[in-house]
Amino acid sequence: METILVVDDEKNYTLILTAVLEDAGFETLSANSGAEALAILSESDVDLVLTDMKMPQMDGIDLLERIKKEDADLPVIMMTAHGTVEKAVEAMQKGAYNYILKPFDNEQLVLFANKAVRMYGVIKENRQLRSAVEDRYSFHNIIGKSKAMQGVFQVIRKVAPASATVLIGGASGTGKELVANALHFNSPRKDKPFVAVNCSALAESLLESELFGHEKGAFTGAVSMKKGRFEIANGGTLFLDEIGELSAGLQVKLLRVLQERVVERVGGTRPVPVNIRLIAATNKSLKDEVADGNFREDLFYRLNVVPITLPPLHERPEDIRPLAMHFIAKYGDERSHALPPITGVDREVEQLFYEYRWPGNVRELENVIERAVVMSPEEIIQVSDLPKDFIDHAQNTMHMEGIPMDAGLYDTLALVEKNMILRALKKTDYVQAHAAALLGIGKSGLNQKIKKYNLFRKK
Repeated sequence: METILVVDDEKNYTLILTAVLEDAGFETLSANSGAEALAILSESDVDLVLTDMKMPQMDGIDLLERIKKEDADLPVIMMTAHGTVEKAVEAMQKGAYNYILKPFDNEQLVLFANKAVRMYGVIKENRQLRSAVEDRYSFHNIIGKSKAMQGVFQVIRKVAPASATVLIGGASGTGKELVANALHFNSPRKDKPFVAVNCSALAESLLESELFGHEKGAFTGAVSMKKGRFEIANGGTLFLDEIGELSAGLQVKLLRVLQERVVERVGGTRPVPVNIRLIAATNKSLKDEVADGNFREDLFYRLNVVPITLPPLHERPEDIRPLAMHFIAKYGDERSHALPPITGVDREVEQLFYEYRWPGNVRELENVIERAVVMSPEEIIQVSDLPKDFIDHAQNTMHMEGIPMDAGLYDTLALVEKNMILRALKKTDYVQAHAAALLGIGKSGLNQKIKKYNLFRKK
């Protein structure tokens, strides 16, 4: 139920107004001075302020200005007598939602109040959605404690506030669009549109119209003018994924946009100014594409102002566990309430994850975890909870010396464990305390496994 704060120095008047508004279904609060109103606003959630214009010490306009400093969107309706209409107009210019003349009709008051609280409700909902989006794409949602990802974070933080063009490279599934979103939602353009286009998803003729728009009659079926993604993103960020798939003709048009900051719709002759930040992404080496004659060199240099390269998941194994825990938390609500919440993954699963090559990168890990969270009957994800095709693929793609392709799962996991321990020991120069910390196990447990697999340092 919406709450309206009624402010008037005449107590009888506040009683009448609150009664009318409560009969209309609102909750009410009342104050007999501007100072009292501000105190209430500091402690209570209010959807509308209805204030008298003429009050001692702090009049309605002074109160309005103080309210707008705290919440520019909170609607304020001014109550005024005929003799102070000019003041009411001044209040409207300073941000008042509306004004109403005394004495007023109760129905008109309720009508104004309903419109104001509905408008504020939409504003609050948009705030919540924007906050959720900004939280989703904040830096802490890009998971990675590896040295490679820490380097990526440093670049993102430095370049986000600027408008420089960014080229994100990396294999499919490494999180290129997530980085693009983080750049946008941590930039001065965050309140403007973020528009994403996959350049490989549309045929050339459709992509041209999608990007640049078209005029009415430009081609069969163009029954009206249509703005392209460049115009839609004006003031914000345009993210072009798979930029390496652009045809030669579209590369020329894109180059012109970057050079002149104008677009020309298909079938049009009038240049349309655009103010966008361009972020491009590719899973190809554009340098190689330039060398092979498939991509314009001048366009490449225009795009490659700030390059960011995302490493494949198998090159940053220390990020696998934090990512897995992040996805467990993300998909926890999809789990049946009759089942206990997932708290982690079994050690054998973790070892399997570490040794798997992850051709689908972070996206593949997310899919595996989502399925396991839904399917696992226990608190800890077990090997048996993983998709069979994933286990089969994992066994077929493990590139580790000494693992026969026909080995059973548990024999394979034992070999995986042995291999991981050996790598940790070599990496830490056989300092067991450091190796145990790297593996996430106790020193005594590591010592037992060294004995089990005869992994003592050779002299």
